[in-house]
Amino acid sequence: MNQARMRLATVTVAPFLLALVVHLTVFLALGDRLPDSLAGHFDLSGDADRAPLSRTVSLVGAVVLFAGTGALWVVAAFGGALTARGVKGLTAGGWALSGLLGYALTATLYANVDAADSSAVHFPPWQLGVAVAVALAAAGVGLLLTRFVPDPALEPTGEDGTARIDLADGELAGWSRRTGSGALLAVGLVTLVAGVFVAALVSWRYGPVVFVIGLLALVFASAHVSVDRHGLTVAMGALSWPRVRVPLDAVETASSRRINALADYGGWGYRIRHRRSGVVLRSGEAIVVRRTNGREFAVTVADSATAAALLNTLVDRRKRG
Repeated sequence: MNQARMRLATVTVAPFLLALVVHLTVFLALGDRLPDSLAGHFDLSGDADRAPLSRTVSLVGAVVLFAGTGALWVVAAFGGALTARGVKGLTAGGWALSGLLGYALTATLYANVDAADSSAVHFPPWQLGVAVAVALAAAGVGLLLTRFVPDPALEPTGEDGTARIDLADGELAGWSRRTGSGALLAVGLVTLVAGVFVAALVSWRYGPVVFVIGLLALVFASAHVSVDRHGLTVAMGALSWPRVRVPLDAVETASSRRINALADYGGWGYRIRHRRSGVVLRSGEAIVVRRTNGREFAVTVADSATAAALLNTLVDRRKRG
C-alpha cells in the first residue's frame, strides 16, 4: 500500500465513520425518549407510511449502512487507476453521501422522540432540503482534503522508489505550470513606489537603488516552470528572464517534497544554501531535483508530483538511449 492510497483510503472512509459516531452518540443521548418501535420511512408529505422498526433493528441497520458504504469507498480507492480528477470525485462523493445519510438518519431519530404511536410520527419535508445542504457542505470539505492526497496514478515504479509516468516509445510529453508569490509581488510594488518618493523627496542618488531592489523583487515574484525533453526549466518574471535550466543529463532523480521557505532556505526568491539551491516563492510542495553532482535544486510549484514523475520518465528514456 503506497502513501497515496493510504491517504485516499483514510480520507474516503473518515466521513462514514464520523457520521456513524454522531448517529450512535445521538441514539445513546436520546435514550429512553425513543419509543420501542421507530418510524423510519415517510411519504412526500412527511407522514410515516411503512411498518416501524425496533430500536435494535434501526441501530444495527445504521451501523451496517455506514460500514458498508464506507467499505465500498475504500475498495474504490484501492481498485483501478484513479486520476487526480477521480480522486476528487471519489472523495467529494463519499463525503456528500455520508453527510446526506448522516443527517437524514439522525433527524429521523429526533422525529421519533417522545412518540406514543410510530404511525403519528411526522418528518417535515424541509428536512430533506437541509440534508442536501449538509451533503454539499460535506462535499466541499472532502474536496479541501484532497489537497493532502497525492495522485495515486503516480506510483513509485523506479528502483530508487521515485514515481514515473507511463509513456509509450516515441510518445512526447511536457508539463508546465506558473507559480508565484503574492508577498514578493506586494514587496516589489511597494518598493518601486518607495524608490520614486525617495528620489523625489530625499535624494536622487538613493532613489534608483531602492527602485532596482523593487524591480528585482518583481522579477522573482513569479516563474514559469516546465518539464520537457530538455529537462527542467524555470523562467523568471513576465519576461521569462533570467532562466534556470537543469538538463536531463544533469538529473539523477526528481521527487515531490513539502518545504518550508524560512526553515529550509532562509527566505524567498532565488536561494543558495550548502549543496542546494532553489527558486522558493512560498512554503509548500516543490519539485526537488537531485543532480548527478549530488547537489539539489528545488522549485516550489503546484502539481510537483506530476512534474517529478515526468522528469524521471524522461531521464530513464535518455539513459536507455
